[in-house]
Amino acid sequence: MSQDYDAVLIVSFGGPEGPGDVMPFLENVLRGKNVPRERMLEVAEHYQHFGGVSPINEQNRQLIAALEKELAANGPRLPVYWGNRNWDPLLADTLRQMGDDGVKRAIAFFTSAFSSYSGCRQYREDIARAREEVGPTAPEVDKVRVFFNHPAFVEVNAENARRELEAFPAERRDNALLMFTAHSIPMAMAEGCRYERQLQEACRLVAEAAGAPRWELVYQSRSGPPQQPWLEPDVCDRIETLHAAGGLEELVILPIGFISDHMEVLFDLDTEARELCEKLDIAMRRAPTAGIHPKFVRMVCDLIAERVEGLAERPALGELGPSHDVCPVGCCSYTPRRPAAT
Repeated sequence: MSQDYDAVLIVSFGGPEGPGDVMPFLENVLRGKNVPRERMLEVAEHYQHFGGVSPINEQNRQLIAALEKELAANGPRLPVYWGNRNWDPLLADTLRQMGDDGVKRAIAFFTSAFSSYSGCRQYREDIARAREEVGPTAPEVDKVRVFFNHPAFVEVNAENARRELEAFPAERRDNALLMFTAHSIPMAMAEGCRYERQLQEACRLVAEAAGAPRWELVYQSRSGPPQQPWLEPDVCDRIETLHAAGGLEELVILPIGFISDHMEVLFDLDTEARELCEKLDIAMRRAPTAGIHPKFVRMVCDLIAERVEGLAERPALGELGPSHDVCPVGCCSYTPRRPAAT
């Protein structure tokens, strides 16, 4: 059945817009989390390395501009708003503006392709708190389904991977490794969601479409204390292991767990992983994320149309099928575990 939506809401992580924003932003991100202060200062230095400006904000602006153009041309014809979890424009401020503009019900697109507490449920909790803060004028907000196995998401990532693989000499291409990366999460979080399974399926689909016989999934950007188990292996640790075993000379890294080339991509991959590969004499190429690829932008509009127009078809590749439209009550639950005493 079609739904009476009157706006689109893009929901993202947020990031600092200048050096003075970095520490307040990170304090917002890490409030209530068991992350060592040393790690926060380390990440702050990552941002300062790029002038204290996170690229995620400009990338979201570009995505919104592309979406507005596509929606105006091909529908659904709805205004687009933008709200962040951790920095301006904050969700409460955006929902307040939406209410002032007369928006009653919005369909939200989260900038995460996979199911997890951090990538889905926490955003839903953020929206619920923002609606409570705004009060009765706040619009209702639903979300589109996760899209890890949507044909367009797979196709765009496969195109990006294939382009980088084909940049290697033909005689060395078959031995090149396609290494997918995603944000690591605590094991306790992974156990309560389908994050790992969805990632493995998306990687398999993209590798097959790209014609890459040799591929694997690794993780990056962990931030918890060392005593707390997180998903592994880490991208740099795995590169070193493969190099030591003599099995890595050509490498393409594709950050499939992200949809834009934001700070964690630029620092963890384009800086740290690249410097490691140069040190080990590994020919490394980094494939871009989906970004504002026209097929990806159209996919977002199609996901919106599924809900706004009540379309019965839910395109999805592979064994897992399309994800649910409405999250079950216990979906992606997470109870942080205290690290074991040492």
